[in-house]
Amino acid sequence: MPKRVVFTPDALNEPFGQQIYERVSSLNLPVEVMKNNRITGLRGADERETYRIAKNTLAVVNAPPSAFRLQPIPPSADWQMNLAEGCPAYCQYCYLAGSLQGPPVIRAYANLPKMLKATAACEVPGKLTTFEVSCYTDVIGIEHLTGSLAECIRYFGTREQAQLRFVTKYDQVDALLNLPHHNQTRARVSLNADPVARRLEGGTASVEARLQALRKLALPRQEGGGGYPVGVVLAPIMPIPDWQEHYTHLLNRLAETLDFACDLNAEFISHRFTPGSKDVLLQWYPNTSLEMNEQTRAGKRNKFGGTKYVYKPADMQILKQFFYREWQKRFPDAPILYWT
Repeated sequence: MPKRVVFTPDALNEPFGQQIYERVSSLNLPVEVMKNNRITGLRGADERETYRIAKNTLAVVNAPPSAFRLQPIPPSADWQMNLAEGCPAYCQYCYLAGSLQGPPVIRAYANLPKMLKATAACEVPGKLTTFEVSCYTDVIGIEHLTGSLAECIRYFGTREQAQLRFVTKYDQVDALLNLPHHNQTRARVSLNADPVARRLEGGTASVEARLQALRKLALPRQEGGGGYPVGVVLAPIMPIPDWQEHYTHLLNRLAETLDFACDLNAEFISHRFTPGSKDVLLQWYPNTSLEMNEQTRAGKRNKFGGTKYVYKPADMQILKQFFYREWQKRFPDAPILYWT
C-alpha cells in the first residue's frame, strides 16, 4: 500500500483514470490531485531518502506519446508495452536501477485503453505477436490499486493473433482467475532459490506463495484455477554457495506443485549488472550482500555501446548445462525459450 497517491489533471480526464481513482479511494489511501501534470515532492535529503519517498508513492499519469511507439524486446517478446513504470518491490539487484530517469516513483498509466488499441498496429497477419507488460513494473504488485492487468487481459482475450505476457513475484492472483483470457495471456512467475529470494527480494511474496499462485493460474477452470498458459522465469540465476542443492530443491518443489498437465515454458536469466546500475544500487542499498565484482565477471557490450558484466563463459556454461539438464528431466514437454 503506498503512503501517497497522486493524480495529474490529465489522468483524471481519462475514464480509466477515474476507475483507478475510485479503487484507491475505496482503500482509504491519501489522494492528492496535482495542480498541473508534473509530479513534485519526491526529493529527499539524499539518494536513499529520495528512494524511500518515491517507492512509497503511486502517481497516476498519462503515458507520454513515446510510450505508444512500442520497442521490440527479444527474446522475451516481440514488443514491450508498459502499463506502468516503477516497481513496489525492493529487489537489491533491481534491473530498473539506472534505466529509468529520476526517482523510482511508480507511475501507472490512466490512458491504458488507448495504448492497448494502438498495439493492433504491431500485429502481423497470420503470425502470433507477443506483448510484454512487465519490463518496468511488477504488474501484480500494483494490480489491487490500478486494475490495469485485468484491463490488458480482457483486451488481449479479444485478439486472436496477439498474446499478452506478464511476470510477477507476488501471489495475489485470485482476481485474475475468472477473467476471459481465452488463452491469449501467458502468466509467468519469477522464481529463485530460497537464499536469494529471502536475502535480495525484499517486499515480495515468498517462493512458496509464488509457487501456489502459479498453480492457481495453471489449474483448469473446472478445478478452480485460471486455466492460463503459464511460464517460469528463473531469474536472476546466481552461483551462490551450494547453488546446485538450492536450485535442485526449487525445481523439485516446482515439479510437485505443477503435478498436472499444463501449457508451461521457461526462461533462464543469469545475473548481470552495468556500471550505472551498480552505482545506483549501492546508493539505494549500501549494505547489500549482492556480488557485483567486475574482476570475476566478463564484460559484454550491448547494442547501444554500453557494458554489462555477466558471468565468465566457463561459469556460464556450467550453469546453463545444469539448468537445461535438470529442467528437461522434470519437464520434458515444457520448452526453454532462451538462456541469457
